[in-house]
Amino acid sequence: MAIPDVVSSSSRTGRRRIGVAELVFFVVAASAPLTVAAGGMPTQFAVTGVVGVPLLYILLAILLTLFTGGYAAMSRSISNTGAFYAYVSHGLGRTAGVGTAFVALLSYNTMQIGLYGLFGFVTADLLNTRMGLNLPWWAVALAGVVVVAVLGYRRIDLNARVLGVLLAVEFLTVLIFDLGMVAQAPERLSAAPLEFGALGSGAVGAAFCFAMAAFMGFEAAAIYSEECRDPRRAVGRATYIAVGLIGAFYAFTAWAMTMGTGASKIVAQSAEHGPGLVFVLAEQHVGRVFSDLTQVFLATSVFAALLSFHNAVARYFFSLGREGVLPDVLGRTHVRHGSPHVGSMTQTALAAAVVVAFALSGGDPMLTFFSWFTNLGALGVILLLVLTSAAVAGFFARDRRGEHAWNTMIAPIASGIGLAVVFVLALLNFGALLGSEQGSMLTWVLPGLIFAAGALGLAFATYLRSARPEVYARIGRGA
Repeated sequence: MAIPDVVSSSSRTGRRRIGVAELVFFVVAASAPLTVAAGGMPTQFAVTGVVGVPLLYILLAILLTLFTGGYAAMSRSISNTGAFYAYVSHGLGRTAGVGTAFVALLSYNTMQIGLYGLFGFVTADLLNTRMGLNLPWWAVALAGVVVVAVLGYRRIDLNARVLGVLLAVEFLTVLIFDLGMVAQAPERLSAAPLEFGALGSGAVGAAFCFAMAAFMGFEAAAIYSEECRDPRRAVGRATYIAVGLIGAFYAFTAWAMTMGTGASKIVAQSAEHGPGLVFVLAEQHVGRVFSDLTQVFLATSVFAALLSFHNAVARYFFSLGREGVLPDVLGRTHVRHGSPHVGSMTQTALAAAVVVAFALSGGDPMLTFFSWFTNLGALGVILLLVLTSAAVAGFFARDRRGEHAWNTMIAPIASGIGLAVVFVLALLNFGALLGSEQGSMLTWVLPGLIFAAGALGLAFATYLRSARPEVYARIGRGA
């Protein structure tokens, strides 16, 4: 039966509705500031024993600013919802591009789906403690899947407005928390956690990986380039703003949290309270009402990240469907909303299926579902950043297109080397990120999925080159 309000499209996702501010909303929402502050930072301190966590955020912000130089230059030459996939296709070749696309699909899907474990657990606990509703985590997670599906089906600017409101509340909450820690610090305020000496003890490699995971999603601006009013300027500006904002905000929050407990106690307090440390400190330094509100806003923070990653995955599906790498039906857009609604529904179906399967398995939503999936996704995105750095250098080596050498060669090569080091550190410390026992099979099985996805993409591209050359010629070329 024909659906009257849907049209098949092989060109673009809809009218150019969004600008720099909206792009920043999508990018920063994916990094989930309150989720990082409440869950990521205490775990980072406890697992690694590194007091210099605030400094790590600054160092990574500098590294990712280098990456953004080449990334922004690439966005001025190529506008494609496939982002990494399109950039690598142009810079390293179509075969490498499809391999990158498969890694991107695995990474962004696992990142998004894994967040449902956190969302279900946090929101179910909130409903139980505050309203007396005893709901299983998976029921709450599936309710989240439905709401995200409805918003993902709609116009992109509606999503941006929702994220803008949630993000404003989230930032204000974390800022009040930070100021409360600094105003009532039990020890003298000190810049010691921001000095290199603070990295002298503990598992620094693992701490770097935790910090890198907090930046996940910063690179998403290019995914919405076809929906920007001025993609040549908006993508680069939004990415620079997001990296600077995330880096400075997280560094300040980690430092404030350290001051709130005292630098000598932050590791022990984090180990004792875990993700509950933020709520304990908030109640001590700001008040019980604020602590309760923080729990509510944590749930909305995770939801904002879910929506942001959902939109990114939907656009990757659309880009690959439009070019014939995946089934053509994925390249359809909604005639009224201009959204890649088939890609959106596909991601929704995947998420719902995995949540149901995991619920039936009886696994822990936090220690297994959330931890396994999001760490796998973060590892894959780091690899994508390395490949994109190489692609930028390769692309502009053939034609500078009027860009400065800093953006076309120096920054991409420097960031590529730095990100490759981070990727190796993440591989070597993957067991610590998962909290698994030494020698656990998970430390090589999960990372192996990333390399398997890449190999499958390379093999499929080789098949397309010989069996479907017309499709192979369109790879990474967009509309």
